[in-house]
Amino acid sequence: MLFDLDALPVASRYKLLTSTVVPRPIAWVVTQDAAGVLNAAPYSFFNVFGSDPPIVALGIGNRPSGAAKDTGANIAATGEFTVCLVPEDALPAMNITAADFPAGVDELAEADLATIASTKVGPPRLAASPVALECTLFKTVEMGSHSLVLGLVRAMHIADAAVMDPERCYIDSTALGLVGRMHGAGWYTRTGDRLEVKRVSAAELAARKEKTGA
Repeated sequence: MLFDLDALPVASRYKLLTSTVVPRPIAWVVTQDAAGVLNAAPYSFFNVFGSDPPIVALGIGNRPSGAAKDTGANIAATGEFTVCLVPEDALPAMNITAADFPAGVDELAEADLATIASTKVGPPRLAASPVALECTLFKTVEMGSHSLVLGLVRAMHIADAAVMDPERCYIDSTALGLVGRMHGAGWYTRTGDRLEVKRVSAAELAARKEKTGA
């Protein structure tokens, strides 16, 4: 079935995109305002977009009133944030931080979340997260009701139990126990269910065709 997004209202576009572009990694973003008040909020319009420089991107919408959400306002004001990935056992706490609290509320206190000081940026990382990225603002692109925030990853913290070989940077992704965002208001997926498909080269494909005569 064809859906013409040019002709659909915003709510319908959102439903289609978030129901089909799955699973999506979740950025649990920690920021702080000029007064030092912390904020934590999850965003599934998120992914990594480069390694040289190392760039992550966040799609941050406004509040229903049109005002900027605390995450976007804090990043604009300070230029710093941490991105913490979400393990399954932290989902209840993450869900609390997703609530639409008034501006200035410390979501970390509401969810009883412990923090660990970052090394290169002011906002701390979440102790409950097995992966945390310390980021500085690289660029912001305004996109209607959303802002595309590009962050330069300055440092990463990864749980020791998931680091297989630190010199080669081999990580046991399954051991991280992360979850991804699915459709609807509250559906998630575990990342432990996986399958391996080995990559093939163009030469291997050509050899297969020659062998089969295809």
